[in-house]
Amino acid sequence: LLWWRRLAGVSWTRLFAWAAAAGALALIGGLIVFGRDGRMATYVALVIASALALWCAGFTARSRA
Repeated sequence: LLWWRRLAGVSWTRLFAWAAAAGALALIGGLIVFGRDGRMATYVALVIASALALWCAGFTARSRA
């Protein structure tokens, strides 16, 4: 909520695409490492990957523009 003005110029489609791709990679990585879905470590990786992807898509793109 503190950064909504800085993210106003970034499209929802871009943010969604980055978060979805990062989440899919985290889940696939969890399946490869643990051999099944549903491990807490996989969900932690999903949260961290989504947060980092949204930060990258939202803030680094704005600084380049």
